[in-house]
Amino acid sequence: MARGGGGGGGGGVKRSVRARAGVEENTLAILDAFESSDTRYSHDDRIAFLEAVRGASVVAENGTPPTNKMLEAIFRILRTGESLQSIMASFQLLKELGKRYPCVCSSAGGTSESSSAAQPELEVLKEAWSPLSLGSDSSTSGRAAVNDNPCGPVDPSGFDLLIQGLFKLADGTNHQVVDIESLRNMLLLQYLINFLEQDFSSRSNFYEETEDWTIIRESLLSMLLCSRKFSYKNLMKDCPSVLCGLRQLCTGFGNDLTLPEFSEAKSSKVCDTSLVIASLEVVDNTCMSMQKLMTMIMELDVLKNQADKQGCTTRADGFRTPLLEIILDELTYNYEILSPYLQ
Repeated sequence: MARGGGGGGGGGVKRSVRARAGVEENTLAILDAFESSDTRYSHDDRIAFLEAVRGASVVAENGTPPTNKMLEAIFRILRTGESLQSIMASFQLLKELGKRYPCVCSSAGGTSESSSAAQPELEVLKEAWSPLSLGSDSSTSGRAAVNDNPCGPVDPSGFDLLIQGLFKLADGTNHQVVDIESLRNMLLLQYLINFLEQDFSSRSNFYEETEDWTIIRESLLSMLLCSRKFSYKNLMKDCPSVLCGLRQLCTGFGNDLTLPEFSEAKSSKVCDTSLVIASLEVVDNTCMSMQKLMTMIMELDVLKNQADKQGCTTRADGFRTPLLEIILDELTYNYEILSPYLQ
């Protein structure tokens, strides 16, 4: 998923390919152990795999970019991990790898023949692994995408379900336990939003230089919002209430880390202190991620409005009610959440 090096020639490329293949073989061998061994050892094997990838691709000064198979394996641990340590470690590693080996980046390019000024370039790695599947609106259910296929990418309806899960968690009348599954889904949503942001940020920076609307149209965020499988308006309409509910949930965690009203519903394993403390941080960061998502959508709305005035948009861009209008309408008719939302 990383760009190739400079003047190493064909020999350098071959050595790079062999190095990546060697790292993949060695690290995935650890995974083979936990897939075939007693479950008592699977946790240690997963942690060993994550540490091996981090050492080879993040810690090393001349790190080896992870292969798609390695990224799929890390993503699977995030989706299926049963221990707090493996879930948090896989989440953090995916973020570090995305930052070091971006799939999309904009930069000043070479000089054109007619001008001495450097021309901006956008590099998109076509074969890069992605945790999102936004290519087509197939009939596959989002529930299957989230729950039944932990190895594969999440489609728009699966992303939809992850946000709906926040609605249930924030429902003050239904005190749900922030268990491993809830925490796992919140971290998954955070990671997906972070992945959307990396893609959109690079593309919007490039758009400022070139005003090439196609670059924005092909962004992952635009593709997600245009999908018929993503119930954009209904989800965004409820976001202010959800954010307020999650903030109140954070306050509850902070005021009483023992959470007696939560612990009645689940075993002590779920409600141990480490999980409660982690949940406090994860819920708070999920709020910030949702705010980040809403901010990106509003930025996209502004860019789309500019492109529309210039006649650059087409029917392929679809039609959406701008998010700011949705939020203002919701705050107007649901004035009880106005003060908490503004805080």
